[in-house]
Amino acid sequence: MAVYTEVTDEALEAFVAGYDIGSVIAFRGIAEGVENSNYALKTSRGDFILTLYEKRVAPEDLPWFLGLMEHLAAQGLSCPLPVRARDGANLNPLAGRIAAITTFLPGVWPRRVGVAHCERLGAALARLHLAGAGFAPRRRNALGPDAWPGLLEKSRIAAEEVQVGLGPELRHALAGIVAGWPQGLPVGHIHADLFPDNVFFLDGEVSGLIDFYFAATDIYAYDIAICLNAWCFERDFSFNFTKSSALLRGYMAQRGLSAAELAGLPVLAQGAAMRFLLTRLYDWLNTPPGALVTRKDPLDYARRLRFHLSVRDGTSYGA
Repeated sequence: MAVYTEVTDEALEAFVAGYDIGSVIAFRGIAEGVENSNYALKTSRGDFILTLYEKRVAPEDLPWFLGLMEHLAAQGLSCPLPVRARDGANLNPLAGRIAAITTFLPGVWPRRVGVAHCERLGAALARLHLAGAGFAPRRRNALGPDAWPGLLEKSRIAAEEVQVGLGPELRHALAGIVAGWPQGLPVGHIHADLFPDNVFFLDGEVSGLIDFYFAATDIYAYDIAICLNAWCFERDFSFNFTKSSALLRGYMAQRGLSAAELAGLPVLAQGAAMRFLLTRLYDWLNTPPGALVTRKDPLDYARRLRFHLSVRDGTSYGA
């Protein structure tokens, strides 16, 4: 989450008047994340999140994202529920952007990830995959392997700025990842961005999953690989096998994994590290001055990628 687009008090009040959620009491920007402009909105009827969709999000994808969230919420998954305006629309114009209001979820995301967090996260991810199975529309993953070569080319200047020689290293690794990408694995709707700051906990249990704006129809095990990268490395970038084992144990208690899915984890984890490394490189050059957001270090994911390139099979993740 972040703030790129400012909203005036007058524009906000006129926007909220189109919804049956009461009058505005408080309104503040949320600085975390990098994709959209997000605000915490408190009205006389309760707490909500206001999101203004920025340029990286394709407007034609928004009905799919919100439709998936509505479907998951109806299936009992704790995720933000889009609020519909008086006219029934869940997307409306605000400050030159398309905007939506969603329900607020209680809880806090874990600043220091523990083993118990990982096990519960794995179970929540599996429940998301199972709940999404009945949502018929599909969305191609715009940041899947087909997009990575072009993104690397756009980011080659940033790569050399961040670390000399990083560009050639990434080109070599990417060739191997694309050549070895698993085929024929189970596919469905995935979150594709389930970092710790997108998972809320309350009393030790997962209380909500948020930020579905990278969700897509892709390999389920790729979603697991994204979580292995995001949840199972320590601050010194060492891989925590205990956390990884807990994550997989929690997932498999809800949805079993085939031998092929487990065998594919190393290259899927390489791909997940590459995907976030490349988008961080792109943002390194393209985050606008003055945006209420902190650029993230691409080298964090270069270190993760190097670990995954050393892995030979799924047993290194606790499979």
